[in-house]
Amino acid sequence: MSWEAGGSGVVAAPAAVAEAPAAPAAVATAPPPPAAATAAGSNGNISEEVAKWVALGKKWSKSAIAAEQARRGRKGLTPLNDAEITALLGEPAEAAAPAAAAPAAGSAAAAPARPAAPAVAASAAASVARTGAPTRYVGTPAVGTSKAAAAGGVAAVGPEDNEVNQARRRMVWATVAAFLTAWFLAFFRFFLPRTLFEPATTFKIGYPSDYGLGVDTKWQQKYRIWVDRTPDRIFVIYARCTHLGCTPDWKPSENKFKCPCHGSGYDSEGINFEGPAPRPMDRAHVEVAPDGQILVDVAKLYQWPKGQPTQFNDGDGSSGAWLRS
Repeated sequence: MSWEAGGSGVVAAPAAVAEAPAAPAAVATAPPPPAAATAAGSNGNISEEVAKWVALGKKWSKSAIAAEQARRGRKGLTPLNDAEITALLGEPAEAAAPAAAAPAAGSAAAAPARPAAPAVAASAAASVARTGAPTRYVGTPAVGTSKAAAAGGVAAVGPEDNEVNQARRRMVWATVAAFLTAWFLAFFRFFLPRTLFEPATTFKIGYPSDYGLGVDTKWQQKYRIWVDRTPDRIFVIYARCTHLGCTPDWKPSENKFKCPCHGSGYDSEGINFEGPAPRPMDRAHVEVAPDGQILVDVAKLYQWPKGQPTQFNDGDGSSGAWLRS
């Protein structure tokens, strides 16, 4: 088989027409000629302006060609033809060379087979370029896209999975879990009743023999009471001023209770004698428990209202306002 160079393409000799079906493989293996020279030699419809662009050696993207077509349409210029589009895209223009060589060779079988696929490809490329819908990515990536990040050297995936990043993630998740747990507990606590736990009103304070004559203040802080013992009885004074409810102080040197708020004064048995207090301090219910200790109940108080009979003598000495000493 012999080959001859004609124009800008490769043309089979007339004597080798019978071997034409094998020609595409040989043409495919040959290095393609430059795009500018091929386009200019195979199609004379390329304008001088497009030829200058092609001579610069920079390939155009399909989106750029679509923009140029739109510009030409707005200005009333002649749109780019298929040959110009093929040349600007930098694609091999092998469609025109076989088409021109086939009539010269006089082969009726090889001529239709060669230009079919390149012509369809050129038409498809031109159609795509005109519609502005590229099928592959060409040109500089748009800012803000993943392709632009990769082109700029920015990683498109998450941070490196090392021990430091793992520790940071664990800390963040632990913080989120703690916040959600605290919020859930606060939400759950909202539905629970708010109960006030007060001290017991009934309690034991020891045996009668544990107390000497006079006022004992050891239970003032815990139960707010004073244990008072006289020669014939034991009683418990509730440490609350009858004026405004303050807690008086026991003054051993003066043998009296003195309210620090408004100056009310009481003697050693809690009877008021000075200040604005209207009546004596109350006394708590006392009785002897089965084990012999004194059982006090501050929920039941004995009073001596002003101008009325006293309740301080209520009881039989084993239960009531006083105990027999």
